[in-house]
Amino acid sequence: MASPSTTEIPFAKEVVASAPAISVVAPAYNEAESLRKLYDKIAAVLEPSQWTFEVLFVDDGSTDDTWEQLRSLQADHPTTVRAYQLRRNLGKAAALSIGFGEARGEFIITMDADLQDEPAEIPNLMAKLNEGYDLVSGWKRERNDPLEKRIPSRLFNAVTRKISGLELHDFNCGLKAYRAEVVRELPLYGELHRYIPILAHADGYRVTEIPVQHHAREFGISKYGLGRYYKGFLDLLTVAAITRFVQRPGHLFGGVGLAMGGIGFLTLAYLTGVKLFFGEGIGQRPLLLFGVLLMILGVQLISVGLVGELIIRKLGGHRESYPIREVLSSDA
Repeated sequence: MASPSTTEIPFAKEVVASAPAISVVAPAYNEAESLRKLYDKIAAVLEPSQWTFEVLFVDDGSTDDTWEQLRSLQADHPTTVRAYQLRRNLGKAAALSIGFGEARGEFIITMDADLQDEPAEIPNLMAKLNEGYDLVSGWKRERNDPLEKRIPSRLFNAVTRKISGLELHDFNCGLKAYRAEVVRELPLYGELHRYIPILAHADGYRVTEIPVQHHAREFGISKYGLGRYYKGFLDLLTVAAITRFVQRPGHLFGGVGLAMGGIGFLTLAYLTGVKLFFGEGIGQRPLLLFGVLLMILGVQLISVGLVGELIIRKLGGHRESYPIREVLSSDA
């Protein structure tokens, strides 16, 4: 499949008009058969409503006819459809990042392009935003996926809730609604798209969820395997670090270092008591090597934490950047 020489601005006849109220962002990877039906379902919901809208499709390096279908769809709906083609498959996080950067709407809806997310839920998501929330995540309470996908997903969500402290049932649901300011500056890469609610919550945005309909896949095959949970867990550790310790690395490394050093110290203290009071030899005991190793690791981790604190202070100066929800001022 031939690719245009310039993919960043794929359509010369893109219409620049007044900003729509809603931008729907739909990443697509080998979803040629579902795209037109998805757009028709979105339009059927939003055209009769009071919301003006646009639909942004991001072709994540598809190898089927996805791009040709998007070209045809945009030609038929030039004022409401925009599409972007990545040069190769970079993943959902990259596709969403493109969509977030290009969206013009005050509100942003994300959904997968495989027709498993239900566009008819958009009014419900918008109604929940209208209650004062900044991000509303879908919860696939009745999930129409094979058992081998549901069980790992439940385990993954439980671990994510425990580590993040954010009580959502379904972090993986692609159907979400945002106020635009929530996603404008989010750094998305790897598998971080799953953790947007956690990143937003850490910045002080109000996050909630509502149950949404979920359909069985009509076309194609799932693009995800068990490997995504392995990658997702590693990114969960990244999210935990950047949401809790990005401004205080000494607490992260120092805390782990103190724990290891403390265990090492107690181990060596025990061996010292054995040597002094019972006269037993300890030179050949594996516990001695274990205690020394923990003490060394503890000192190293504490040192790394202190160096991190110095770097943060040097680069950040004395004034840190904090998210501000609203400003009241008489200044112009």
